[in-house]
Amino acid sequence: MARKIIYIVGGVVVVLLLVVILLPFLIDANRFRPEIESSLNSALNRKVDIGNIRLSILSGGVTVENVSISDDPSFNTGPFLKAKSLSVNLELLPLIFSRAIHVTGLTIDEPSVTLLRSQSGWNFSTLGASQTQTKSASAATSSGASSSSSPDLSIRSFSLKNGTMVVGNTGANAKSHTYDQVNIKASDLSYTTQFPFELTARTPGNGSLKLAGKAGPLNPQDSATTPVNASVEVKNLDMKSTGFIDPSAGIAGLLDFSGTLNSDGHTATSNGKIIATHLQLVPAGSPAAEPVDVDYEATYALKPQTGVLRRGNVHIGKATADLSGSFNNSGAVATVQMKLNGQNMPASDLESVLPALGLTLPSGASLKQGTLNANLAINGPVDKLVTTGPVNLSNAKLTGFDLGSKMGSLGSLAGISKVGDTDIQTFSTDVRVAPEGIRNDNVNVVVPSIGAMTGSGTISADHKLDFKMIAHLGRQSSSAAQPLAKAAAGGGIPFKVEGTTSNPQIVPDVGGIVGSYANGLKNGAIPSSSKDVGQAVDKLGGLLGRKKSQ
Repeated sequence: MARKIIYIVGGVVVVLLLVVILLPFLIDANRFRPEIESSLNSALNRKVDIGNIRLSILSGGVTVENVSISDDPSFNTGPFLKAKSLSVNLELLPLIFSRAIHVTGLTIDEPSVTLLRSQSGWNFSTLGASQTQTKSASAATSSGASSSSSPDLSIRSFSLKNGTMVVGNTGANAKSHTYDQVNIKASDLSYTTQFPFELTARTPGNGSLKLAGKAGPLNPQDSATTPVNASVEVKNLDMKSTGFIDPSAGIAGLLDFSGTLNSDGHTATSNGKIIATHLQLVPAGSPAAEPVDVDYEATYALKPQTGVLRRGNVHIGKATADLSGSFNNSGAVATVQMKLNGQNMPASDLESVLPALGLTLPSGASLKQGTLNANLAINGPVDKLVTTGPVNLSNAKLTGFDLGSKMGSLGSLAGISKVGDTDIQTFSTDVRVAPEGIRNDNVNVVVPSIGAMTGSGTISADHKLDFKMIAHLGRQSSSAAQPLAKAAAGGGIPFKVEGTTSNPQIVPDVGGIVGSYANGLKNGAIPSSSKDVGQAVDKLGGLLGRKKSQ
């Protein structure tokens, strides 16, 4: 009897195996294409086209080739997603006996996804929403519709493998950027519960992105507002390659980020640390020698696409500054209104980031001591930022640069030839940093070994200097300079700073000197009968390489 039972059981097993093997040949899975397309159309609220269907009994589902999901027509007439294949995990018994399709899982292989953003939001917002749920809120309210009428959709497992994601904006001048090696894993997706997920991708420029945590419940009206609680990790994000910023803005560098992102579907909060290496902020800039660290906390309103930076602690070596303000991401390019306030920052630590702003010290020079105070406003689109405000450097030493020898004939007038390293008691200015260059107004420089210098000028995008200054020479100024110094505005001698930031040239402003002399004669500051005046002018002309005055 036992042997007969074994034979019977063995025979049943053999029959079942034969059924499993032969069933895919007996059932033409392609005849289910209309039902599958209809089911996906309903679930995704998008037109879905699929190719050949292969039934796999052992894996419990079907594989669909050449999948195409249309985009939201208000964003794009092309496809939202195209994939080499899509595997649909099904409950077999309802499929075989009643032809009912119960989807329990999706696997998308090698998809290409296009994500577009407009002022109204993202193109994936309506993905998965039913037609009744995409009506206006006012219509839903007037009809008394309830938001509880979510589609009965639950996916036990979802995975997207080796995908490509193109992210961009809508509009005539829209630009896009591509992320590849995109992989997503999620389980127990539904409209009623949270679900765990993980997303990884390679960013433009060979960086990496990892997002992991929980999301949900899915928002059937707008999937972009689905609540999220996740950790974010970004490595080696190349700002110049992302496409978020126009290359002409000159902003470049590599970003590392580690932090959290939490959204309730209406407001998102984020905090963490950003480390920027090889940072560059203007077209004429060059990479900073040291990293810039920012510890921050921000909130972001999803619908108006505006946010507030509540805390931004900027660290450059031992130098620290506070960054705060607001930002708006509703346009084609994000705009900011920020304040940067740093007090008593070590100048030697800040030297490493001067190249990022298009500033270079004279060749061979270095800041070895001193403190810097700055109170700056940073405004405008991120690709055309304008930074304005007062900057004050005090008690600094500029080693490897002899200002006295650079002054040439002005130094001779002041009785100065060489002073060695330049001690700066004060350097203050109202600065404006923009893509086209830097403007400095109300410049006031006090060098105890020489005197004071005031004026204004510009540093062009290609580092050329154009400053008009007045030297208020110290007590050591020569007798030739005294009459003209007295006649000049504020008792100083006009001069120019030309050349480049790495090789500045200080030259007398002959026109300014002559004008000062004329004004002195006119207003009586220089007596016209004074013999000393004529002798002083002749001596000054010799120092300037000119013939004696008439």
